[in-house]
Amino acid sequence: MRRLLIGLAAGTLFVTATACGSSGSGSDGGNAGSGGTTTLKLGVIPIIDVAPLYLGEKKGFYSERGLELEPTLAQGGAAIVPGVVSGQFDFGFSNMTSLLVAQSKNVPVKAVVNGVASTGEAGADFAEIAVPKGSPLKSAKDLEGKKVAANTLGNICDTSVNESVRKDGGDPSKVEYVEMPFDQMPAALSKGQVDAACVVEPALATIKSQGGTVLASNFVDVSPDLTVAMYFTSQQYAQKNPELVKKFQEATAESLAYADEHPEEVREIITSYTKIPESLLETVVLPRWPAEPDRASIERLAELGQEDGLFEKAPDLDKLLP
Repeated sequence: MRRLLIGLAAGTLFVTATACGSSGSGSDGGNAGSGGTTTLKLGVIPIIDVAPLYLGEKKGFYSERGLELEPTLAQGGAAIVPGVVSGQFDFGFSNMTSLLVAQSKNVPVKAVVNGVASTGEAGADFAEIAVPKGSPLKSAKDLEGKKVAANTLGNICDTSVNESVRKDGGDPSKVEYVEMPFDQMPAALSKGQVDAACVVEPALATIKSQGGTVLASNFVDVSPDLTVAMYFTSQQYAQKNPELVKKFQEATAESLAYADEHPEEVREIITSYTKIPESLLETVVLPRWPAEPDRASIERLAELGQEDGLFEKAPDLDKLLP
């Protein structure tokens, strides 16, 4: 837990080309410290999606397998992918579109365990297109000609919001996306810097507390069972460290199941690594953390990515998924 706190105190650190690897990186067992503990460097995003990781660390699911987590916070999966490939991180958390884009470019990434999934309930998801209090926008089609905040451009926000606009009869090519971190979106909406935001919890709860409302459910519009993100590593790391990958898979799967069964503990743990006020904890919409990814929903996301021109060639899901 000590290293976890150190990672949090470091704040948002963005991926650079400085590949440093894990502590004493090497093949399985070669990077174990005193007592046989192996430190895993993780690239994650400060959003509710990764709550099971912190909860699993607290419950001892990783330590009982000889693993210690050292997370570093980044703005989005697109920034974490190069960090994992370069060896700066052993594992990363990324939305599926970032991983699909990487795979389509033959970047050697390998998804290893499920991350997070949509609730599948329109108007009650953990990710929504939100508008500020008093907004004249009434449906996704109204986003034509408007500015929409997205944490990373050319990624899952764009393509899922585009799908909401299409389904509502609009032209997504007329939407202007503005890149900013999730935790800056509530203020940007209230100041009128953007007209809407593709936002996830806990920033979504903050927007609602300020009188903001939900315009559409972009992840649900892609697929009710959308696998939004997964944990991944590099192909090289997976080949050199199969036992560590297996232990990380097992501990994370146990953490996902525990989080799904203990929502109140999830709400408590997110205060340790996000800016959510405790007064809003009960209003946060929790996602689902199923054990397995939903391949059909990932295929649909890939189709939309191709439609939006994110891929030069179709990604190979057999090579990407576990």
